[in-house]
Amino acid sequence: MRNSCRTLIAAIAALGTLTSVAACGGGSDSSASGSGSTGGTYTFWDPYPQFDASSAWGKLIDKCGSDAGVKIKRTGMDTTDLGNKALLAAQQGNAPDVMLVDNPVVSTLVEAGIVNKTSDLGLDTKSIQQNILGAGTIDGSAYGVPIGANTLALYYNKKVLSAAGVDPASIKDWNSLTAALKKVKDAGKKGITFSAINTEEGSFQFLPWFWGAGGDLTELDSAKGVAALSLWKGWVDDGLAPKDVLQNTQTTSWQEFATGDYAFSENGTWQLGNAAKAGFEYGVISIPGQSGGSAPVPTGGEFVTVPVQKDTARYDVSKKIVTCLTSSANLLATDTTLAYVAPTAAVQAEQVKANPELKPWVDAVAAARGRTSGGLGTKYPTISQPLWTAVQSALSGGQSPQAALEAAQTAAGKGKS
Repeated sequence: MRNSCRTLIAAIAALGTLTSVAACGGGSDSSASGSGSTGGTYTFWDPYPQFDASSAWGKLIDKCGSDAGVKIKRTGMDTTDLGNKALLAAQQGNAPDVMLVDNPVVSTLVEAGIVNKTSDLGLDTKSIQQNILGAGTIDGSAYGVPIGANTLALYYNKKVLSAAGVDPASIKDWNSLTAALKKVKDAGKKGITFSAINTEEGSFQFLPWFWGAGGDLTELDSAKGVAALSLWKGWVDDGLAPKDVLQNTQTTSWQEFATGDYAFSENGTWQLGNAAKAGFEYGVISIPGQSGGSAPVPTGGEFVTVPVQKDTARYDVSKKIVTCLTSSANLLATDTTLAYVAPTAAVQAEQVKANPELKPWVDAVAAARGRTSGGLGTKYPTISQPLWTAVQSALSGGQSPQAALEAAQTAAGKGKS
């Protein structure tokens, strides 16, 4: 296991921040302690600070602890903060017993040598959909169990499309989508809203178009990548998408769609609850590929992982906690709460039976790709940041799509060296 300060600093940099690097000098963080102690308390970190102890999620964690014969001390925090603190806590020897992390973070933690293989722990992942599991698989080994997945598609406003004379079934590729956006604009409404912000959300939203053109993340400046960025730039320049996509998060982008003025919103499974409250009829279609078919979309969602501990005897209880959290019965309730698609076919079937509107999302997840899959692993952050920077530069008019992606490719190459 590579637990050196140098490895941890590199891993923290890959997560996009350099906070608290001085802690590599030693010392301990009492707030993260508990994993090295004996007795009945196990620590658990997750990226759901919005759920308190009284929530269904908080109660499930307590129940899984009780079932395992221990008390769980849970801490919820922001995704980026969680990854950074995990790296530092591991170096100090007080990592949590169990940790739920965003799937791109798994490879960074593996690179730092601080999470266990699921096979070493005896965790069963045979029923997990392989492309979902792949987001946490490095060199053929899985390092966590996915709790669920989400991804992207296009929500549409039925009234806006009907008034513009657009049949959503006619949208098969980029040309037919752009033609639909023009009809909507001519009818006095707005086209499409999405997030092109200069964070991972921007890359996440751009990837379906990049991959839908046949783009490869190891060659950002290919003609295929340029075609995808040119599509977005053309929409913004022609008023088919708002200029504020440059600042839009996926939340603010959704808020624009919820006004009822837009025909389409590129957004995720997690907006289904808000869609039901929007006050207008909506539908969902897959993001089209450049020449037709459904574009590959990136998988979102988290993995339950077991960090490396000095006291390996703790793993038996940690395994029980992970198994409880990812059991079929508990996955159904958890993924319903989070508006996630379950990682197993059996639970997906139960979800669709209870809510038929999830069917297009289950199909989308089945065709989705992990952002760190294909051997990218910890290289992904060094590619994603230049990619979202290129999107910003092109859409703002600072550079042409070609020049912006050439700069991104150069930056990504330096980041991987």
